[in-house]
Amino acid sequence: MQSLVPYVYWRWSLVAFGVTVATALSCGDPDSAGTGGARGGSGGTGTSGSGGTTGETGGATGGTAGASGGSGGTAGVGGSAGSGATSGGGGAAGATGSGGTSGKGGADGGSGTGGSAGSSGPPDAANDAGGTTDGGGTTGDGGGRFSFFMTSLASLRKLSGNQNGFGGDLRFGKANGLDGADEICKQVAEIGLPGNGRTWRAFLSVTAGPSGTPVNAIDRIGNGPWYDRLGRTFAMTKADLLNPRPNGADTAIINDFPNEFGVPNHNPDGTIIDNHNTLTGSNAMGNVNSTNKSDTCQDWTSAVAGGGTPRCGVSWPRSTIVHWISVLNEGGCLPGVTPAGAEGGPFGTVGMLGGYGGFYCFALTP
Repeated sequence: MQSLVPYVYWRWSLVAFGVTVATALSCGDPDSAGTGGARGGSGGTGTSGSGGTTGETGGATGGTAGASGGSGGTAGVGGSAGSGATSGGGGAAGATGSGGTSGKGGADGGSGTGGSAGSSGPPDAANDAGGTTDGGGTTGDGGGRFSFFMTSLASLRKLSGNQNGFGGDLRFGKANGLDGADEICKQVAEIGLPGNGRTWRAFLSVTAGPSGTPVNAIDRIGNGPWYDRLGRTFAMTKADLLNPRPNGADTAIINDFPNEFGVPNHNPDGTIIDNHNTLTGSNAMGNVNSTNKSDTCQDWTSAVAGGGTPRCGVSWPRSTIVHWISVLNEGGCLPGVTPAGAEGGPFGTVGMLGGYGGFYCFALTP
């Protein structure tokens, strides 16, 4: 214990799966300890969050440290001491975690009355990829509700072993294109959030599924709701999906769908690129676009230029082209990527008109 006049500081350290620990003090009877701040967010790709602020006036005893954050990045800093004649000490900083960076810590607890310790205040919003915000007994866990994303070019390159991605052949070692695409979704989701444990489905239609009958993308994905990697709403129901842009989607993502990292995919790595076209094989109602296998690259088994011209939606509006499920047919089924700084990619590829053969993935349950 360290004594400073006119303040008395107590420092307690909490070590958990560490990231940011928010700290707080609350005022009350001199014999009552203040309550710790709300829990910090779990890590992702942003910067480390700061600890919670303090209570207004501390008791003779220092406030306890806030609860530790979830898994992930570097620790937040401890909260500062409260003001008042005799102030409790700030809570201790959280221990450093592994992987990613933290979300912001929660806000400080309110002041106590009648000698009782103040309770934790509401949380700040998470500000990092995968950040969580806990406080006052409630949780807003982006990773906990992760159930929608668009496959990033980086992950498709990694899984395919090809800088141009998969093209229109999505079998990925499976017997058919749908099963292969589902496996791609599963592995890409694992890249975005290891250990998520969800069952994933690619939003793709085919003219003939494993049973020989058409399969509609809209029938493959459960009933919702769906959230992105940061916990932002994509859609609550299937009816919400059947609009040019999903009804009720968070304004931060409605016109630039996020990838598995929660990053807006139009600018995934600091470079704005023409990557709007997204494979679906579907019409605006999420059903197979036609009986012509050209619209689905031979039901997602062809990666040659002449294998078809797959039906696409757009992950972000391109001029007057806005429908996320169905707007146009791409130039071919050959693997291909629209280069950065260009509009359109190589002839006969899934990226000929602006893209790289990305597709949407939904979890069956949020």
